[in-house]
Amino acid sequence: MKVFSLALLTLLLAALWTGSQGVSFRSPYGACCYKGMFIRKKIPVSLIRSYQETPSHCSHKAVRVETRKGIKFCVDPEERWFQQYRLKKESTSASM
Repeated sequence: MKVFSLALLTLLLAALWTGSQGVSFRSPYGACCYKGMFIRKKIPVSLIRSYQETPSHCSHKAVRVETRKGIKFCVDPEERWFQQYRLKKESTSASM
């Protein structure tokens, strides 16, 4: 029984270790937005869950907007509607 428990523990630790190592193999460019990925249409504020700027190593400056349904869109941070949304969001969180 001790051998079985030791083998099971070893297998579990190996699975955890390989799972954590797999994260480092992902491409850092997966969070980037490219030329054909941008949308110009305004996303209704009520549908936006969150937004995140793309990393500095990306070729295009962009913001990834996530909707409440989990759909992600690439938006030009210079879009007027997005700038207004961001200012409103920042002023709301600053007053809390």
